[in-house]
Amino acid sequence: MVVSAMLHKFHCEITMAMNGKESVDLFIEGRKFDIIFCDKDMPIMSGPEAIDKIRAMGESDVKIVGLSANNNAQEVFINVGADVFVPKPMKFDVLKDMIQEVINKKNNSMV
Repeated sequence: MVVSAMLHKFHCEITMAMNGKESVDLFIEGRKFDIIFCDKDMPIMSGPEAIDKIRAMGESDVKIVGLSANNNAQEVFINVGADVFVPKPMKFDVLKDMIQEVINKKNNSMV
């Protein structure tokens, strides 16, 4: 919810999944995203499990950010295919840099 509130400040289109299974189901339905923020401890299916399934579907273009208050989660997230791990609470400047990177990548691919 905190990340969602920060993303609104960047005028991002946001789709929220309440658990890992919902996030996987969005990809199964054919939805495409530029960036995903995935919490480690989500109900029904954990963030790392969801990332593993999303990457197994061949989704390599989406930037995936693992989030957790547990600093030991970094290795778990990176091992399943997250691009980056950010400890919670996420700082606004860190989020701003990530969003700018995604925007730049998208703009460069349109050229």
